[in-house]
Amino acid sequence: MHKYLICLVLLLPTALQAVDLNRGDYRGRSDVAAFIAEVAAETDYREAELVDLFSRVNHQRHLFERMDKPAEKLKWHQYRRIFLTDKRTDAGVRFWNEHKTLLQQVEQAYQVPPEIIVAIVGVETFYGTYKGKAPVFDTLVTFAFDYPKRAKFFRRELKEFLILSRENQLDTRAIMGSYAGAMGMPQFISSSYRAYAVDFDGDGSVNLFDSLPDILGSVANYFKRHGWQPGGPVAARITATDARAAANAETSMKPEQDWQALRKVGFSSGQPIDDTLPVALLRLEQKEGLEYWAGFDNFYVITRYNHSPLYAMAVLQLSEAIKRKAGL
Repeated sequence: MHKYLICLVLLLPTALQAVDLNRGDYRGRSDVAAFIAEVAAETDYREAELVDLFSRVNHQRHLFERMDKPAEKLKWHQYRRIFLTDKRTDAGVRFWNEHKTLLQQVEQAYQVPPEIIVAIVGVETFYGTYKGKAPVFDTLVTFAFDYPKRAKFFRRELKEFLILSRENQLDTRAIMGSYAGAMGMPQFISSSYRAYAVDFDGDGSVNLFDSLPDILGSVANYFKRHGWQPGGPVAARITATDARAAANAETSMKPEQDWQALRKVGFSSGQPIDDTLPVALLRLEQKEGLEYWAGFDNFYVITRYNHSPLYAMAVLQLSEAIKRKAGL
């Protein structure tokens, strides 16, 4: 017992803090104590308040299954069925009509089309209807210290979240989000919130929970900062003229070859594509067989929001359905 307390004292300035830490779910964890000391040294947090926060963490281990089986592991026809529905499309049309002026202002500022912005919040939270019920701090702590294969990522996000909370006067323990710690209507993770969220309503704070101007402006800024090309193509349906060669062709999310190279291995397109245009080959699984697409730079930008071609294709097709139904 004495050796146990001595170890904690070495990691924290006072024995009192070590005892306080022992009262929580993460009691006696040297990795947690080291993290607390690191954050206190790099920020204006006091170790005592961090110890208090960690001492009240409730494990979120039930979320591990969600992390291990995300929707992005589904086949395309299964994934598509979740997001490409009349209900989501109709709600997107209503959302666009209700906020048309704001969306025009955002488009003017960032040169990102409104249908893409609307589709993002439509896919992420059904236009703000469902923002997640997991306590963000507890979720990040659980993944940071009890989910080894992604611990590095979540420890970084946990530190970002603590800084974000202090910068924006957020109640650290009250914020709810997704099973992976994403927040607000656009579901930004902490590092993205700090890096890309903007104060579009000009009130002096960045609020992705309640300020629609900040929310839509931040989505557009995210796309602009990741290289969205105004007026550029996103993706084009292509046909495999050589089924065997097409099945063996290398797929990717980032455009790393030109269209001429894809044509040479057995693909054709019903719409003109410049031979020198960089493309990525996308292979999506429908019930009746494989479906091929050429993804351009703007498609890759969508995948920066969620690193999945299924996600990006759902956003693209929902945006097109909304625009078509809105008669725009």
